[in-house]
Amino acid sequence: MGLRELKKQQTRERIAETARRLFAERGFDHVTVADVAKEAQVAPGTVFNYFPTKEELFFGPLEVFAEHLVAAVREREPGTTVAAAFRDFVGDSGGLLARVAAGDEDAADQLRAMNRVIAQSPALRAREHQTLEHATSALAALIAEDVGAGPDDVRPFAAANALMGVHRALIDHTRKRVSDESRDLADLAAEVRDLAAAGFDLLEHGLAAYDPQRE
Repeated sequence: MGLRELKKQQTRERIAETARRLFAERGFDHVTVADVAKEAQVAPGTVFNYFPTKEELFFGPLEVFAEHLVAAVREREPGTTVAAAFRDFVGDSGGLLARVAAGDEDAADQLRAMNRVIAQSPALRAREHQTLEHATSALAALIAEDVGAGPDDVRPFAAANALMGVHRALIDHTRKRVSDESRDLADLAAEVRDLAAAGFDLLEHGLAAYDPQRE
């Protein structure tokens, strides 16, 4: 990385870190881009050069994660199913949960702060929904292309929604656990891995055994 690229990366990280801190302190809806720019000691235009919308200041990592998730499925090794590639990426992505499991208290505080900010902001919840919907559509298109599905075939969309449904369920579970600030988060990563295994196992084996017919 050249000096110019390094400086740009440092500026981006400083802006993002400043925004996260201000959002945690004041709430997302009570912080403007001008506030972030002033605190980060850059011009508002510089903020928009790196983050076209205020929501991206907060959800940039989620959007990158969603892009990488679809890319992991697209670039999977021959013989690897879509479900396996999706499962492996979700299980091996690390992030805040991995840092919390390693005993990083700052990561635990950051996770709790992010949870509070999202809970308090309808705009952020709407953007999160939009990001996940976009990822679902991209995944469905990829599956359809891989299997040669026609435009009226609902199975690629159903498969993509099922896979993303497990991911969303894990997000929801994490949020519920994090919202109880009296609980220790040290075992949360292992708990999420176990729940992920159960969710993907359900998809692999179908609903028949899980939801038997009534007698």
